[in-house]
Amino acid sequence: MTPPAADRRRTFLRGLIVAALGGVFLAVTGAFGSAGASLPLRLVYWVLVMVLGGLWGHLCGLVVSRFVDSDERPWLSIAVMVVVITGPLCVIVWAATGLFFAQKLYPLAVLPQLIVPVVVITTAVTTLNVFLGRAVPVQTHAAPPETAARPVRFLDRLPIKLKGATIRAVQAEDHYLRIHTDRGSDLILMRLSDAVEELEGLEGAQTHRSWWVAREAVRAVERGDGRATLTLDGGLSAPVSRRYARMLRDAEWW
Repeated sequence: MTPPAADRRRTFLRGLIVAALGGVFLAVTGAFGSAGASLPLRLVYWVLVMVLGGLWGHLCGLVVSRFVDSDERPWLSIAVMVVVITGPLCVIVWAATGLFFAQKLYPLAVLPQLIVPVVVITTAVTTLNVFLGRAVPVQTHAAPPETAARPVRFLDRLPIKLKGATIRAVQAEDHYLRIHTDRGSDLILMRLSDAVEELEGLEGAQTHRSWWVAREAVRAVERGDGRATLTLDGGLSAPVSRRYARMLRDAEWW
């Protein structure tokens, strides 16, 4: 499933920051035979190459994420990303290296020599980005019976037609959230991460980076091929990613 727009923006900015910092590190250390050049030249070269690589990697990530969920299969996602990124990035590095250090394009015969360093750097940066970007499973909790329950702030955001309804699930749809209730569903403009904070006071959990589910709405669990799907009141189905499944099992959701 494609991540919401807010997640894509955070991923983009994080990727550029990681790329730029990686460029500074490679410049300072004089990596891959660049130590003979002056530090200012190395800084410009490495930061430029890494940022260009980061931009290309982000575009590749948008495509790969449609087919491979990095939360569920991080190493498969990394492997696919490295394969997709490496070829074009080798061409970028080949052109930049020649222009910076020889003031001309190197012969095409040099390209194969760049594959190993490009793969090494791409693997390191992609691995860092994938694991930094993995969603953290979050649960929300009902107030203990013996304490005064605090108002659930998210209830104030329900559209007029859903006021007083019982929330079954909240699903991210790009910039919006679809609120599933016993009175139907509707959209509001909000990030899921913010919604989960405001859902505190209702017993539930994220089952996927794009879903929050109320525990009392769950009627059945279907498992197969390492995945799980929750069937909710009203016949609604909510996915459970592998990363979230362990937390839900530990919390005895099934």
